[in-house]
Amino acid sequence: MELLLKTVVLSRNACTAVCFWRSHPVQKLSVRKISTTSPRSTVMPAWVIDKYGKNEVLRFTQNMMIPIIHYPNEVIIKVHAASVNPIDVNMRSGYGATALNMKRDPLHIKTKGEEFPLTLGRDVSGVVMECGLDVRYFKPGDEVWAAVPPWKQGTLSEFVVASGNEVSLKPKSLTHTQAASLPYVALTAWSAIHKVGGLNDKNCTGKRVLILGASGGVGTFAIQVMKAWNAHVTAVCSQDASELVRKLGADDVIDYKSGNMQEQLKSLKPFDFILDNVGGSTETWALNFLKKWSGATYVTLVTPFLLNMDQLGIADGMLQTGVTVGSKALKHFWQGVHYRWAFFMASGLYLDDIAKLVDEGKVRIPRASPGVSGTCPPSLLTGSAPGVGVSVHILLLRGQV
Repeated sequence: MELLLKTVVLSRNACTAVCFWRSHPVQKLSVRKISTTSPRSTVMPAWVIDKYGKNEVLRFTQNMMIPIIHYPNEVIIKVHAASVNPIDVNMRSGYGATALNMKRDPLHIKTKGEEFPLTLGRDVSGVVMECGLDVRYFKPGDEVWAAVPPWKQGTLSEFVVASGNEVSLKPKSLTHTQAASLPYVALTAWSAIHKVGGLNDKNCTGKRVLILGASGGVGTFAIQVMKAWNAHVTAVCSQDASELVRKLGADDVIDYKSGNMQEQLKSLKPFDFILDNVGGSTETWALNFLKKWSGATYVTLVTPFLLNMDQLGIADGMLQTGVTVGSKALKHFWQGVHYRWAFFMASGLYLDDIAKLVDEGKVRIPRASPGVSGTCPPSLLTGSAPGVGVSVHILLLRGQV
């Protein structure tokens, strides 16, 4: 590199100084690209609650703060459609508040009631507006769907923040309204069937599956997945839902109101897997219909976990829960079957698999039942919240409310 000597004469008070220095080529500085929030309003419309209670605690506001990205793996989604699930109705009443607040604030730094105003809604279908620096699989403009965990702010709003790990590209064959009806129930069923039950498309052929509470959101999805994986499905539901579950692929349908349900089950061959969406006294007799000493599994989605923590506190509630599930699992293990609990699990990877089944036509969206009874504001039941810039469609499927 050529060295250039430059001379500068500095004159001050009749004194002259000569300075020499080495001239270096100036290197172009690297510029770090960052993601910034584009200019927009700081508030948005949303349905919120300011305390736990019945329907009267629901409040529509135009002034909910628009969420921002706090972590580099998060995305902001503009909501095109959302849906209402039983968990939303239960959360409105305060169910699970102890456990969910512990998840929101593990160190108990915040004061009681800091979760309010709380936005309900778990399902979302919409368009990505912004991405954190570590998000690699999505970009602004992508059509996505997701189920937001219950400890986060919900989806009954114009915008919602979700982790990139919770988001998946929306099935191309579904509209936003259709897509918003599926993620929460689908992931709940997928968790029970695949994550906890250990079933998949490679080991399910020929297995006998019993689904209790088969006409609800989780049940109707589970039927279709089991049939897509070539299992033999027996569905237990009411008589008026029998046509629905048959159309979804159930091989045998039993009416639980017939009075001889257990007798009908006894006439069938034992099962390899039971999915229980009913709970209560069901588990006292349902496990008798599993194949003994063959790895058969009973999975229930109705557990006392959150209720124990609400009633007993965090420490005692967790202890009671551990004792309950442990003793039941051990008892049934010695009887030759597996007893397990399952819970909703937010997962973009699982939604990828579910989207593939949907686009292949192996999972369909059942039609909504007419005359849905009110468990949320009338404006939500009619299909949109007043004043929302993007209409927030609420799809109430059979068994979801």
